Amino acid sequence: MVHTKQSQRHARAALDEKLSLSAPTREILESLAVECAANPSPDNTFQYAFCLSKSTEKSELQYAITILDSLVKEGYDHQIDCMFGSATALYLLGEYNEARKRCEAILRSEPDSSGTVELHLACIDAVEEEERLKKIAVGGTTAVAAVGLVLGIAGMVLKRR
Repeated sequence: MVHTKQSQRHARAALDEKLSLSAPTREILESLAVECAANPSPDNTFQYAFCLSKSTEKSELQYAITILDSLVKEGYDHQIDCMFGSATALYLLGEYNEARKRCEAILRSEPDSSGTVELHLACIDAVEEEERLKKIAVGGTTAVAAVGLVLGIAGMVLKRR
């Protein structure tokens, strides 16, 4: 399916709104952590890690990725969900290229996964925006350097007079 820049921006805005509204509360995280410690199982670990993958705390997002990736390596039944949770956490950390790669891996096996398509489009839009901002920054730096050079030369010319 072909997507335009407009659909990418729309997907990113929608995803950002959903993620901001789905950030877990401390109470939920604590409850899941207690349940995971009291009754250790891959399912409880997954629930805790998946919830962490939508956190607003950088350390919790990194921890979620670690847990979810280890569940995949251990052959947990719901590997696609683990990969999606990791991709979500990577997106929230601003690691858009890595999140995009995970989405693409998911889409190769489940091309109709609408949540993954939305996250993938949001990642593409975020990467393109980062590149655009870098170009603007480089252009601005070049312009400042050019102005400095012109002023320096003008100063030398005026000194000689």
